[in-house]
Amino acid sequence: MEALRLAPARRAAGSVRLPGSKSISNRVLLLAALAEGETEIGGLLDADDTKVMREALSKLGVSFSENRVRGAGGAFPVRNADLFLGNAGTAFRPLTAALAFCGGEYTLSGVARMHERPIGDLVDGLRGIGARIEYEKADGFPPLKILPGKISLHKGARVRGDVSSQFLTALLMAAPLSGEAATIEVQGELISKPYVEITLNVMRRFGVDVKRDGWRAFHVPKGSYVSPKKILVEGDASSASYFLAAGAIGGGPVRVEGVGRESIQGDVRFTEVLERMGAKVSLGEGYIEASGGQPLRAIDMDMNHIPDAAMTAAVMALFADGRSTLRNIGSWRVKETDRIAAMASELRKLGADVEEGRDFLKVSPPGKLKGNAAIDTYDDHRMAMSFALAQLGGVPVTINDPGCVGKTFPGFFGCWKTIVS
Repeated sequence: MEALRLAPARRAAGSVRLPGSKSISNRVLLLAALAEGETEIGGLLDADDTKVMREALSKLGVSFSENRVRGAGGAFPVRNADLFLGNAGTAFRPLTAALAFCGGEYTLSGVARMHERPIGDLVDGLRGIGARIEYEKADGFPPLKILPGKISLHKGARVRGDVSSQFLTALLMAAPLSGEAATIEVQGELISKPYVEITLNVMRRFGVDVKRDGWRAFHVPKGSYVSPKKILVEGDASSASYFLAAGAIGGGPVRVEGVGRESIQGDVRFTEVLERMGAKVSLGEGYIEASGGQPLRAIDMDMNHIPDAAMTAAVMALFADGRSTLRNIGSWRVKETDRIAAMASELRKLGADVEEGRDFLKVSPPGKLKGNAAIDTYDDHRMAMSFALAQLGGVPVTINDPGCVGKTFPGFFGCWKTIVS
């Protein structure tokens, strides 16, 4: 489908069962593949990003049977492979690090946008411990060629943390393959810290308990991954944000099931944004519920800790009583698209006055949303899902290339239609 027209709506209420978290799913898949033993994974996300991870792991010699993964018990058995990883950062970055430890020859590539997303800080960190990695095209960017190297973590590793937390995550998850205890130091300010917390949590489930000194140094013990036998992937907190925002805008209540107050995902803190904007929120065991109504209160918030869910807040700003400011979102520039530029452009189509900066966005809502806007999505699933909220302004909205939601939530628009009216 090239475009999807969403009819004018005012109300939102109901409940939605969330798909599994992409961030957790790809971490669990990788560690299950590296672990000793077989792992049964419940709630695993079935979407584009997890499919490319599974396909890559299969090419590397890992055995899958439905939701079961038979681990390699260390380095991958296949030592020569050409892997295509789409636009999945949660697959590309961790596999780059893991394969550098495997002593083989590998080529990693993706879609055109992935080749524009920086990976130089991770490559520098890996080269610093003896990895041999070559750039196939532009320095600092995929595609990559990984060759056998002599990895040593005896003196520790260093990686920059101010572009993407996935670089640190990649090194942390690969470190146990060395057979050594290791200290990984972060250079610069570490962004998106809650995603690193997910990494540490999943590593702990597979038997590797990392200790940290603040956010500057991480101590990985000597040891290897061991299957927990069974592991459950909780619902995706980033995806929850769209439905919870709908409840806040369209009256509600809207309940999302599969993620709740015990969540290990940082994006569950999107509830703080909802409350600051005037919504009523309740969290229980395995669910979150939101209700409210227009107008919402304008906000001025640092959103570095919830960069994905912050996109939802940007569209919610269309329904606020004044100018909202989203700060410290510079990582948006190197995501699936330049999200700051894309968000500014599409919000203006709906009548908003938008100011964009290097790492901030300021949104002043119009008196009434402009109808019949055709929202471009830039092959970015979160652009498509967040702008679905615009129809709650009582105007028709067209979402171009709605199929891009297949990256993390193939059934999104089907679920969406069940709660809006």
